[in-house]
Amino acid sequence: MGIEHDVPLREHNTFGLPATARRLVRIRHESDVRRVLAHPELGRAPKFVLGGGSNVILTRDMPELVLKVEVRGIRVVRETDDAVVVEAGAGERWHDLVACTLDMGVGGLENLALIPGTVGAAPVQNIGAYGLELADRFASLDTVDLVTGRTVTLDASQCRFGYRDSVFKGALAGKSVITRVRLRLPRPWRPVLGYLDLERKVAETGVTEPDARTVFDWVCAIRRAKLPDPARVGNVGSFFKNPLVSAEQCRDIIARDPHVVHYPMPDGQFKLAAGWLIDACGWKGKAIGHAGVYDRQALVLVNRGGAIGSEVVTLARAIQESVYGRFGIRLDPEPVIV
Repeated sequence: MGIEHDVPLREHNTFGLPATARRLVRIRHESDVRRVLAHPELGRAPKFVLGGGSNVILTRDMPELVLKVEVRGIRVVRETDDAVVVEAGAGERWHDLVACTLDMGVGGLENLALIPGTVGAAPVQNIGAYGLELADRFASLDTVDLVTGRTVTLDASQCRFGYRDSVFKGALAGKSVITRVRLRLPRPWRPVLGYLDLERKVAETGVTEPDARTVFDWVCAIRRAKLPDPARVGNVGSFFKNPLVSAEQCRDIIARDPHVVHYPMPDGQFKLAAGWLIDACGWKGKAIGHAGVYDRQALVLVNRGGAIGSEVVTLARAIQESVYGRFGIRLDPEPVIV
């Protein structure tokens, strides 16, 4: 366990915002967490758990002790007639895991390709895209309690998954470090294609029964066409959650704006496309200071060069006020704003 001082966090922050951690410890094994807790000074220090930083907006330097999770490893832990269970270290890049499972000949995660961030961050956010959520493939995960140092295994019910939500944003926020995640990939594999962009790919290509690798390639192509590469243009992907509204609210909005993009949910609610709402308010391509709205996808805020955290927050709040003023809907941000 090495302690680093005054570490620039730009490399861990996809938005490219300037910030420094006064103390940072790289967690490569569960024992590293326990050594931190046993340390006479670090054990009592306030802590901030950091994965890849792809879903974090920094507005200040970090006085907390930053625990940078870098647990590695991907392996198959169990195979049955109806599923393959794959375990990955929390520090693995999520997209690398998706690609690795396909290389193993195991499909099931392809709809979640190219989502930035680490495996350990995926259940915190309950990441999702193109008709699939992490919760649909989740088996269990291991955490280390930041008070007791004990390893605890949680199943799906204990993680309390919701739309872009989990227990790690509520009761366990800042109280544990996720070290390993296990995913259940069902057999036989079936493609998940009930999403507009994928339906268009089926129509364009004429491939009505794509294999997992084809779906993976489609998703990668769709995301690359819509979203800027964070290695070139600082961004955190989708900045706002797609809002959920009642059937009555949805009918009211459709009556005023017939072209609003909406999707029925199993519980009777409707999911509205936040990007469409933002675009309808005229924000696409606009900027406040050096922070702007991506000109190809209004759901994405970008660092146009030299942006600071307060500019990103100001832009986000202006968009929220604009959408609320027109549609009566409050948009919630996806990233953690520190």
